[in-house]
Amino acid sequence: MTGTTSRRRGRPPRTESAGTRERILAAAREEFSERGYEKTSVRGIAKAAGVDSALVHHYFGTKEQIFEASIEVAFAPALEAPGVITDVPLTEVGERLTRFVLGVWENPTTRTPLLAILRSAVNNETAAAVFRRLVASQLLRRVAAQVDLPDPELRAELAAAQLVGTAMMRYVIKLEPLASADLEQIVARVAPVVQRHLTQP
Repeated sequence: MTGTTSRRRGRPPRTESAGTRERILAAAREEFSERGYEKTSVRGIAKAAGVDSALVHHYFGTKEQIFEASIEVAFAPALEAPGVITDVPLTEVGERLTRFVLGVWENPTTRTPLLAILRSAVNNETAAAVFRRLVASQLLRRVAAQVDLPDPELRAELAAAQLVGTAMMRYVIKLEPLASADLEQIVARVAPVVQRHLTQP
């Protein structure tokens, strides 16, 4: 095989480390997206990245750890959600958060990796556990920290359940008429529910 197609064994030189890590991460996202968690293997990720399996383990460890690293990057746009309700009038929190989260799903660039994450999480408990850990530690707790009412974490989880449920029905299951409804109509109906979860005493 030529040098452009053969897999590299062992650790790369330091000058190549960052590029190699990103190549493996990109290959992992693609593999998880196309095959789901269960059917993706470290060997398959290594082959797609053009490296040896040992190098994948060197950078990321187990398949579970690779999955977590790959979805954290893919989930990054949604993790900005807590920031959109910072210093926002209390009466606008539900609308602002709903519009932001659904806007992430409306964008094909950010929707594709999110679909892969949800499909893996629904079909595999290990993937679901990774997803829950990421959502809890980096999203819900940050939203809850801005809720100045009793049971802030429960409130944040209920608001997230409303938004994730809507996203699942619209973008994953594609249930009509929700799947083809105008986004503004959905925001108008969902935002007040999110608002009540986060701000109603």
